[in-house]
Amino acid sequence: MKQLLFTGLMALMIFGCKEKAKESNEEMNADTMAETQMEANDQDEWMVLFDGTSFEGWHGYLKEDMPQEWKLEEGAMVFYPPKDRAKGASYNLVTDKEFTDFVLSVDWKISEGGNSGIFWGVKEDPSLPEAYQSGPEIQVLDNERHPDAKAGTTHQAGALYDMVAPNHEMAKPAGEWNTCVLTVNHKTNEGSVELNGMTIVTFPVNDPEWSAMVAKSKFADWEHFGKYKTGKIGLQDHGDMVSYKNIKIKQL
Repeated sequence: MKQLLFTGLMALMIFGCKEKAKESNEEMNADTMAETQMEANDQDEWMVLFDGTSFEGWHGYLKEDMPQEWKLEEGAMVFYPPKDRAKGASYNLVTDKEFTDFVLSVDWKISEGGNSGIFWGVKEDPSLPEAYQSGPEIQVLDNERHPDAKAGTTHQAGALYDMVAPNHEMAKPAGEWNTCVLTVNHKTNEGSVELNGMTIVTFPVNDPEWSAMVAKSKFADWEHFGKYKTGKIGLQDHGDMVSYKNIKIKQL
């Protein structure tokens, strides 16, 4: 009789252990599936703005098509400044779509002595011949050679141009790729620039703080500058060769 009881207890213990192991495995599988789904959802949130194979989704500012000065090379869009530029001609690019709250990731490479920029909040309007008349700019620059770098830290690579200087020097030398991540969130009144893995600039994006910051800059008397919460992303023709790739955006 004792032997039978012992055998029964052992069987119950073994069965219980198997059930617990099964439940544990099921929980682990559920957790793994949840994590995988979250990662997939995170990837799905990114919208590719430039995949390296076409200019789809972009056009020349105040133009219907792409300026021929921009070329596709090795997965990047590359600007070659014209040798004989017509007076008043510019070849800035803007997205077809407009954005309000977002995280924008862009890889950029500047030529030696080069200057360019990344705009947001661009209002494409015939009364505004340049994208920078409405869109604030994140500076793209060869800090070592371009004279703008000597005009103050708010003009150096990664700066919110003429308003907020980088708190660290993170730009790589001319000819090397940099990764810039720009965040603009009006819901939380937060803007930031991350360059090569470090957050180097933070700034408010709503009034009254935004307007107070603009009032201390060269843009103080510009009627349309920084006025549009919703606008286009732009890439600047500043007369120098520059390359961009891996451009994607996540709307917040």
